[in-house]
Amino acid sequence: MSQNEARYTIRSLFLTALVAIVGTVLVLEVSGSIKHSNNKDHVPVGDFQAIHITPGETFRMSPKASELHAVCENGYMAIAADVDPSFRGILVDYKNRGVRCYRPSPTAPRAVPQPEEPAQPAEPEEKSGDE
Repeated sequence: MSQNEARYTIRSLFLTALVAIVGTVLVLEVSGSIKHSNNKDHVPVGDFQAIHITPGETFRMSPKASELHAVCENGYMAIAADVDPSFRGILVDYKNRGVRCYRPSPTAPRAVPQPEEPAQPAEPEEKSGDE
């Protein structure tokens, strides 16, 4: 080995790699090559599991409640965040089929039930001054 041969320390190699990675990400961000989506339409709300419960069998579940709640929307189960109820997603199975929140009648035609419209309060009748 000659004395003119440069030697590098492990620390300098790690520092060089870190600077190269940070520099690459910054250049990609500034050039617009990294896409950030603000569209909430196709973002998964969460990953869920179903627990099969049989009578007499115990199961473990966290005592803390999740920050999500379920809503029946157009006959399908929707999951919404407690902090932003407008951020909602339909619950689907592994084949992307919607999970119903009602049990269909075996003799009824196969159709998704429409939500009932809220009852409109009756408008008060105007009283005439002749009474």
